Amino acid sequence: MPHDDITAAAAGTWTLGDRTVHRMGFGSMRLTADADPDRAVTVLRRAVDLGVNHIDTAAFYRSPGGTLGVGTDPARYAPDLIRTALHPYPQDLVIATKVGFACDPAGDLAEALTPADLRRQVEENLRRLGRDHLDVVNLRIVRRPGRDSVAEPFGALAELRDAGLIRHLGLSNVRADHLDEAQAIAPVVCVQNNYAIDNRTDDDLLRLCAERGIAFVPFFALAGPRREAGAATAHTAAVQAVAAAHRVTPHQVRLAWTLHRGPHVLAIPGTGDPEHLVGNVSAGALRFSADELASLG
Repeated sequence: MPHDDITAAAAGTWTLGDRTVHRMGFGSMRLTADADPDRAVTVLRRAVDLGVNHIDTAAFYRSPGGTLGVGTDPARYAPDLIRTALHPYPQDLVIATKVGFACDPAGDLAEALTPADLRRQVEENLRRLGRDHLDVVNLRIVRRPGRDSVAEPFGALAELRDAGLIRHLGLSNVRADHLDEAQAIAPVVCVQNNYAIDNRTDDDLLRLCAERGIAFVPFFALAGPRREAGAATAHTAAVQAVAAAHRVTPHQVRLAWTLHRGPHVLAIPGTGDPEHLVGNVSAGALRFSADELASLG
């Protein structure tokens, strides 16, 4: 491993609303960090060739030179790169995007959750992706201690869904009470939260999603505590031992462990490296024994 003959289908499938996707997907956040947009386009096309039909993105995934809503350089925005690489899109491709953040006057990202803000962000994603509707839109919030509400922004997205601009709705960076609140307004097909083998604070939420038939989509599954800095560089002895036994990398073990958390768990590892892409997709074929899963915790 990796093997070029292994495709994303090896990870199995899950249904997001009325759209069936392979559980091994692709996250586009890291694409704009690459100085070579042609390589990013190559990676996206290779991902689809390998059976990936679930791509995660956001209009605020941009290079340092890109400002949301400003500029036309497609190398600066992940949705533009996706459009350049894949439009016209394969019929089975599901593109999930996020809203909830926009650039402030200084060019930094800040929460933008008013109905007008969210409509602008949805329209931004539509324009950059070249779509007349969005497959999945996740409401991304800043999770704060104590009680806060997603009712108003989620309700605004539900209205855009009713208007035909959005097919399905999800949540990102939320708690169980947020999920309860959102489900009282409109169906929720996925929850996308920070979760990894070394970050399991949302175990209860993962189980709740399973009970309700909602996809749980971890981000930073490869990075863990390193978050935006990139893939984890430190691995436990158990991860290294399982990797050695299967002749794979510790990063592949991290991804496969994520998928083993339940049939409703979807992986969206991101990379700008074609070789790493093949390795990530190959991880979907890994199967661990009960003893190995116990050792991983």
